[in-house]
Amino acid sequence: MFAQKKTSSDIPYLDALVPIGLVKSGRNLLNAPVSSEGLCSLRIFLGGGIIRGFEIINYCSEKCFGLLLPRLVEPHAHLDKAFTWKDFPNLSGTYEGAMKANLEEHKNRNKSKVRFRAEKALELGLKNGLRAIRSHVDSFGLVGSQTWDVLLEIKSEWEKKIELQLVAMVPLEYWRSNEGKTLAKRVSSECGLIGGVIAPPYKKTQLRESLHEVFSLANDLGCGIDFHIDESHLDPGGGLRELLYVLDCISMDVPLTCSHLSSMSLLSHKDLRVFAERLAKYEVKVVALPLTNFWLLSRDNMTTPVKRPLAPIKQLQKAGVTVGIGGDNVQDPWNPIGDFDPLSLIAASIPMAQVAPWQREGLATFTTGAARLMDLEWDGSFQVGSPADFILLNTDSWASALSMSPDRKVMINGTWIE
Repeated sequence: MFAQKKTSSDIPYLDALVPIGLVKSGRNLLNAPVSSEGLCSLRIFLGGGIIRGFEIINYCSEKCFGLLLPRLVEPHAHLDKAFTWKDFPNLSGTYEGAMKANLEEHKNRNKSKVRFRAEKALELGLKNGLRAIRSHVDSFGLVGSQTWDVLLEIKSEWEKKIELQLVAMVPLEYWRSNEGKTLAKRVSSECGLIGGVIAPPYKKTQLRESLHEVFSLANDLGCGIDFHIDESHLDPGGGLRELLYVLDCISMDVPLTCSHLSSMSLLSHKDLRVFAERLAKYEVKVVALPLTNFWLLSRDNMTTPVKRPLAPIKQLQKAGVTVGIGGDNVQDPWNPIGDFDPLSLIAASIPMAQVAPWQREGLATFTTGAARLMDLEWDGSFQVGSPADFILLNTDSWASALSMSPDRKVMINGTWIE
């Protein structure tokens, strides 16, 4: 199943099952037979590291082929703190417990530890089929500066295998200080993004002033923004309400992403719809993070939570908002599990967020939507001229692919990696 074949004219090709929702090839595939899971049997011609063409396969059982996906992306991670659960566990599973353990870990952080964690994450990500990772980075003070130094080195070392995007996380008010503005200039010069946390309790006047200044700073520097916002079950939509208020008063010239937006799902249907439409109006993109949100939020040791805060993915998509789903924390105080495997993330998200990869919009949260959210050059769709960057799974259906961890091969620019 994993063999790369050749035609009689010596043009390499792959025979595989491909999600039809990812194929943009024109009229020649209009009559292609599609399975109940949205998979189509195709011969994909390759050359020079790109897709050269397609051909429908009608003569062979689906079971002859593997499932072919584009290499996937992780739109929200934390490489600097990954794999720290063992030394800094949060056994209570609470947000407050995670913050306390995180601060303790930060005191003990150094360059060698950050390098070890990041390289372990990237090695796993490469093997599992990731091509890009956006990582939020604790960037405050000397430790934060040293962390940036290490991750920038790793970004350069890994650029031919995995694209690494870095988001500077500091208290929102820090961006208003001279030190914060100096950091913002560095982040912008290194193609990073400005980040921060917007969480209850909200001091409206102070928050609005901070947001206005951050937006102005980002506009001046041409630097994108990705906030942690409303990662809580308290004051539903409180941070989002203030963010939209400021967007009504300022013209944004840079990409803006809201990560989490967990409490938005606790709003009334009317308020949710209005907020979603306003996010679409301002072209704000959203990263939903079901694993960490389900683990941390609405926690009560005596009861199982009934209402689960999670970005309302389908309502946002219906309003025209670009949405991606991310894995967030991996084996750290915020979430004890994870391994930078995008297939595991898809499998976990199916019951949590009720998104299905055999449906176009469900698949988009892990492929085209997530890639557009990260402003990647390639959105992960298959068309003539797109990169031959694939994950080939040794399985013939979505159900089997997500019920186990299937054998997989990863291709980069037309070449299988070892």
